[in-house]
Amino acid sequence: MPFTIAIIGRPNVGKSTLFNRLVGQKLALVDDQPGVTRDRREGNGKLGDLEFTLIDTAGLDKGERGSLTARMQEQTEVAIAAADALMFVFDARAGLTPSDREFADFARRANKPVVLIANKSEGKYGEDGAMESYALGLGQPIPISAEHGEGLSDLYDALRALMPEPVAHDDFDSDEENGEFDDVGLTDVELSKRPIRVAVLGRPNAGKSTLINFLLGEDRLLTSPEAGTTRDSIAVDVTWKGRSFRLFDTAGLRRRSRIEDKLEKLSVSDALRAVRFAEVVVLMMDAQTKFEEQDLRLADLVEREGRAIVIAVNKWDLMDRAPSQIGKLREEADHLLPQVKGAPVVAVSGLMGEGIDRLMTAIQDAYAVWNRRVSTSQLNRWFEQAVTANPPPAKSGARMKLNYATQVKARPPSFVMFCTRAGSVPESYLRYLTNSIRNYFDLPGTPIRITLREKENPFRHKRNPEAHKRKRPS
Repeated sequence: MPFTIAIIGRPNVGKSTLFNRLVGQKLALVDDQPGVTRDRREGNGKLGDLEFTLIDTAGLDKGERGSLTARMQEQTEVAIAAADALMFVFDARAGLTPSDREFADFARRANKPVVLIANKSEGKYGEDGAMESYALGLGQPIPISAEHGEGLSDLYDALRALMPEPVAHDDFDSDEENGEFDDVGLTDVELSKRPIRVAVLGRPNAGKSTLINFLLGEDRLLTSPEAGTTRDSIAVDVTWKGRSFRLFDTAGLRRRSRIEDKLEKLSVSDALRAVRFAEVVVLMMDAQTKFEEQDLRLADLVEREGRAIVIAVNKWDLMDRAPSQIGKLREEADHLLPQVKGAPVVAVSGLMGEGIDRLMTAIQDAYAVWNRRVSTSQLNRWFEQAVTANPPPAKSGARMKLNYATQVKARPPSFVMFCTRAGSVPESYLRYLTNSIRNYFDLPGTPIRITLREKENPFRHKRNPEAHKRKRPS
């Protein structure tokens, strides 16, 4: 297993900035406001030839038992227990505080190797704070600036002394954290061995974190009746009946007009980034307030990003259920979301675990449809029938001619149709072709891309030979 290091310290000392520096990406949200990080986040850190698993934690802080602050500290304690070593970070400019001294005792009691880091040490104001930290009894402080990348050579020496040898690097995990997914050319067998990347999206307090916690079988993500508990988009790995998934828990997305806080804007940006990295998006709705305007906007966002979609109606245990309710949900979804007609609709309870098997099956089915390819012969057989049944409309007395079609890629299924007068095809006819291809090839719910392209005219560049014989009048 890779060497694991947990970054700990009080709030707002630069733990997330150091995390981002070592993983080489801005994965963790960073802001001047204390307490931005709540859930623990893992990433693949690298410093020189050293490679390790890095855990960013919430700032150690006191709170009443059962409060959100207390549960954030419990998450930090879990990270410390799982780590092989700790990075204790303090603010060298602010100097030692009573909280630093208290949590230094906490770090010592963990009985793990501790690397003491004096962050924000750039300039003369950080020197005094770094010298003051000897009083913590955690060894020699390493002055660094996580924001500017200063002092990392000294940090390398300290970590190298803890690690017996460089740990082998996992290319797939690194590419995934960086958002670089290259699945082109992989066989179906190879794709089946890779985790399906699933983003769980929805309005605040829809139950996204609760659902993922049930799948994990532990309280890995913080949950609270208070909306907006989740800030970072946290990736966790889940195996369900032998199939691997990487789930991204995202912050709740409100209407743009209601987003004023800078931190919420950062959370929204992080959630949208998770959607772009995902292959399947689970759009989670509250059963008591389903299909509101924001839900429809989010579904449209998923379709525009070209991701497979599964609609999960959560908190189903609170509803008075009738046998026909699920059918009505599907009819309502098809009516309100025609751009993803046929998308799976699953009633679930993340708290009670109801409907989870159906949800995970729906995710795999949507992923399979999203990856589907159609042979050119089958496609043109459909093409001929569709055009014969409903010919394209004429414009200015001239009817366009559709020649043939081909699928250029999957993920999502994308087609090119060659024709004349491509610019004169109305949107209504493109919608007809999209719905027709969806029904004919059984592609429910997945986005479908159709591009019209005019055939090259082989005589376009040839001039009329008679034109050369004409002479200007004298």
